[in-house]
Amino acid sequence: MKAITMRMQRFSRPLVILMATVVAIITSIVVANATQTITTPNAAFISYSLAAGGNSAAITPASNRSVLVMGANTSFDQSVGQVSLLHVPSNFIEWVGLESYNGAPSTITSGASSTAGSHIVYIDFDHQVDIQVASKDTILIHNGSTTFTLAGNVTLVW
Repeated sequence: MKAITMRMQRFSRPLVILMATVVAIITSIVVANATQTITTPNAAFISYSLAAGGNSAAITPASNRSVLVMGANTSFDQSVGQVSLLHVPSNFIEWVGLESYNGAPSTITSGASSTAGSHIVYIDFDHQVDIQVASKDTILIHNGSTTFTLAGNVTLVW
């Protein structure tokens, strides 16, 4: 009986080590596949101060990914507007979002265009400052006021 017990112990030790190794490998594989990669978003911050009827320089949003565009007019008619935007290079710009508050409930804005001057979103209370399509690859900030210089900022996050 003692001989049988000794033989089982001799075979059991390598088997236990093998099983422990298999469990450690499987655990490592599961943990490696379960990790989540979190990336820091990119952002661009553009301040503007535009004379009546003025336009900012062209702004090129990131291509082929959703870009959050938030605008705030900080002049006397303060308000905000925002859209999610998709820039399809050499084709068009597409968007959906909310116009700035102007006393009535905010309205949804949406569309797709490659035509310069196409309205995207208002970012001031009087609906005079808007973000527009500048070309099939760029946008700009436009001050539609005929009398006032208006200032604020636009942030793009992607």
